[in-house]
Amino acid sequence: MIDYTKKPEYHYRPAKGWINDPNGLVYYGGRYHVFYQHAPDYETPWNQPMHWGHAATEDFIHWEELPVALAPGEPYDGGGCWSGTAIVKDGRLYLFYAAISAVSAAAMAFSDDGTRFLKYARNPVIPTFPPEGGPDFRDPAVGRIGGMYYCVMASGNPKKKTGNLLLYKSSDLLSWEYSGVMCEWENCKYAECPSFMQAEDGLCLLSASVCPNDRGHYFSVMYGTFENGRFDVKYSACPDKGPDQYAGQVFRDHLGRNILITWIPGWDYAGYAEKDIGCMSVPRELKCKDGVITAFPVEEVRHLLKSEDPALRRTATGFTVERQGREPCVYEGEIRDLQLIRDGYILEVFVNGGESVYSILL
Repeated sequence: MIDYTKKPEYHYRPAKGWINDPNGLVYYGGRYHVFYQHAPDYETPWNQPMHWGHAATEDFIHWEELPVALAPGEPYDGGGCWSGTAIVKDGRLYLFYAAISAVSAAAMAFSDDGTRFLKYARNPVIPTFPPEGGPDFRDPAVGRIGGMYYCVMASGNPKKKTGNLLLYKSSDLLSWEYSGVMCEWENCKYAECPSFMQAEDGLCLLSASVCPNDRGHYFSVMYGTFENGRFDVKYSACPDKGPDQYAGQVFRDHLGRNILITWIPGWDYAGYAEKDIGCMSVPRELKCKDGVITAFPVEEVRHLLKSEDPALRRTATGFTVERQGREPCVYEGEIRDLQLIRDGYILEVFVNGGESVYSILL
């Protein structure tokens, strides 16, 4: 039997309280900061509006849990401070988040020490969705490309039945101008949890969790060109296959690495145990080489990799991982290389250098 009450050693989770989507991934003040959706007083969701929890690390192994960064309480965010991203400008750390009240909006807070955050006096910075969007309007992803700041808002168009990403631009992070639809998926409820940044080889990286009408979500990673407010996909893949993860977010660190962190185990297991069993994944570096996109653990945690685990059984056509009380996770396909990280009840499997990744709650 798996002991779900035992805290994983390397996968961050708070000392208490519900945890879901990673938010505001950023390198600031000599440390990596991970914010996250959080209910600080409850081990299960929906008992209180979402907050932003906060942790920092220098090595992705040892974590310091910091005070809650954002708490609801203003007229525009009384329903919760929901997912978003972070960016550094002129030594100041800015958090952009989905502010939920009677409508969904984008709001901003800032800090000069990386710990204490002040909400912007003129919030919300983006007050409501445009005609191309819909009530599912959230998860601002802010990045700087070519001297301009861009904010990608996740949404859906109920009339067209599309999921879409909506683009805004700004010169100062304070005033935002709507630019139009950046990316669109047909036959979808909505897209959510985007990331957008300059990548290598003159390309940009865009990611999102896409939610089709006829099946569950998938996590899309796209490399492409960005011109005149339109993102044209050159390479795309879904390296993170789940099955027990959601809401991946990507950020570019000071070393030029595009790093993905995701939430394990995802919404399917909310309430599965008496206490929250959620945590952050190990950070994975995203790379695109010869059109092949991979997600493999960053150098700081590679010493944790192993080639086998009692929970994983190799088969003639791939491997199988048994999960307690659930269907097994089955991979079928060529295996040129297989490495994994095991931490308590969490198993992360990296196939062929990260061409496929499986995040599994045992």
